[in-house]
Amino acid sequence: MTVNLTRIYTKLGDGGETHLGDMSRVPKTHPRIEAYGVVDELNAHLGVTLTLPDLPAQQAQWLRRIQNDLFDVGADLAVPHGGDRERLRVDEGYTTWLEGACDEVNATLAPLKSFVLPGGTPSAAHLHVCRTVCRRAERRAILVEDGNPEVVRYLNRLSDLLFILSRAANGREEPLWEPGATKS
Repeated sequence: MTVNLTRIYTKLGDGGETHLGDMSRVPKTHPRIEAYGVVDELNAHLGVTLTLPDLPAQQAQWLRRIQNDLFDVGADLAVPHGGDRERLRVDEGYTTWLEGACDEVNATLAPLKSFVLPGGTPSAAHLHVCRTVCRRAERRAILVEDGNPEVVRYLNRLSDLLFILSRAANGREEPLWEPGATKS
């Protein structure tokens, strides 16, 4: 599939509406636009995370794959179901791959004894930001009335992987929640 962008600005959105992938026009506040907008934001945060020198090479490779997959997620969200053209849709294979990555990394980590505070190494901190943005994308995808349920599953599993990767990026020095630690 080739995408050709010959002109970046069209002025078609100046009135607060935009086209979906099927060329129907909707307000820029439409649930589909909100959902793929947050997916785009997540992708940008992943791009920032990929610039960090302390990011393990395996994680960087996976995040680059995820960035590409997130464009597929956005394409799925951008087009309502129906019509006479075959469209790119996220299927269970995307989610299955995430589950395998989760299992692989989680097997190397110590069992959790408390909630993890966002932070630690620069990579871990950025991965926590990505995780929270991913959770927002998931909530927005749920609001898409005829959305692909596999998109929601994918985003749910992706947020799990981002959490697991943040733990791995911190190594054994995880900042853990200490309930009531500052209570006098």
